[in-house]
Amino acid sequence: MIESEEIFFRRRRLPHQDVSGHPIFITACLHGSIPAAGLREINQYRQKLEELAKPDDGISDRNWELNKHKKLFALVDRLLDHKSPVNHLSDSAQAKIVRDAFYHFAEERYKLLAFVVMPSHHHWLFLPDESWAIRAMSENRAAGKKLQTAREIISHSVQSYTATMCNRVRSDSGQYWQHETFDHWARDAEEAIRIAYYIEQNPVKAGLVGAAEDYVFSSAYVRQRLGLSLEDAIPKLPEEER
Repeated sequence: MIESEEIFFRRRRLPHQDVSGHPIFITACLHGSIPAAGLREINQYRQKLEELAKPDDGISDRNWELNKHKKLFALVDRLLDHKSPVNHLSDSAQAKIVRDAFYHFAEERYKLLAFVVMPSHHHWLFLPDESWAIRAMSENRAAGKKLQTAREIISHSVQSYTATMCNRVRSDSGQYWQHETFDHWARDAEEAIRIAYYIEQNPVKAGLVGAAEDYVFSSAYVRQRLGLSLEDAIPKLPEEER
């Protein structure tokens, strides 16, 4: 894993950080998947976290902010798993579109480390290819396009394509995904493994299956069949082997 830490920071409603050479954990939610009551709960909890005083135990400002982000994300994930009024991805045709989109540029633009397509959202973990990222950002700059990080280019491609194709299945043309994603960069290999485990256990935690490897729209399903560990990337499999 490349250890350079060139950080690109974006902030809209959610904070976004990109660190070159580190895996990226993204969660994207369906539009409307968090109800109004849930949004109020999230905002109230966010405010409560912001009002907390940093403990006097030597924790750095960065890690303190990271801990608060993790607590907020855990609440969002619980709402998505158990209280979402929008569950388009429970339709296997739409879930397959999203799963296959993750495979499309695997081993070209990124290493695919883990993924799961849940009824109301998806999680995935990937490591952008360094040479591809430099080339893609350079091409965008030369074309006069808005500067985008590797995460932004990769995520936008997946979200845009899957929204179009899933809406086609639904015979709809409205907004499919929530505009912003939740994202977090893994600081080291151990954290990447913990995130991969978290992603693949999501269907179990949500009560959809008894074992992670039984969930078809997850990297755990392929990982178990191929005998891969959580440290291994998921290869770009032909469609009939996914």
